[in-house]
Amino acid sequence: MDSSANRASRLARRVAARQARDAFPPMGIYAIRDRASGHLLLGASRSVHAALNRARFELRMGKHADRVLQAEWNRSGVDGLAFDVLELVKEREDADFDYAGELKALEQIYRELQGLAP
Repeated sequence: MDSSANRASRLARRVAARQARDAFPPMGIYAIRDRASGHLLLGASRSVHAALNRARFELRMGKHADRVLQAEWNRSGVDGLAFDVLELVKEREDADFDYAGELKALEQIYRELQGLAP
């Protein structure tokens, strides 16, 4: 590769990295459900995909706080559980928008819909 093409490639990578860093994070509500019993773990996160990845990691390590989900993982592995993003929060124009409050309200709505304790 000549130096101008190499320089252009580095610049393109830097631009892509900057865009990824500055992109609106996927905030939202997620659920992890035991397919056999229907047991449900519902959560809200400012990075919903990272929260699901963390849960999978904890389950693989045998360290997840939810004993029912951990037991199902130990029995059936990943096939025994369903990992779902239920809703994503949209980016707002208002710089002062309360995303934490929005996530809390959405989580409460989903808890009520599922008949879960607050």
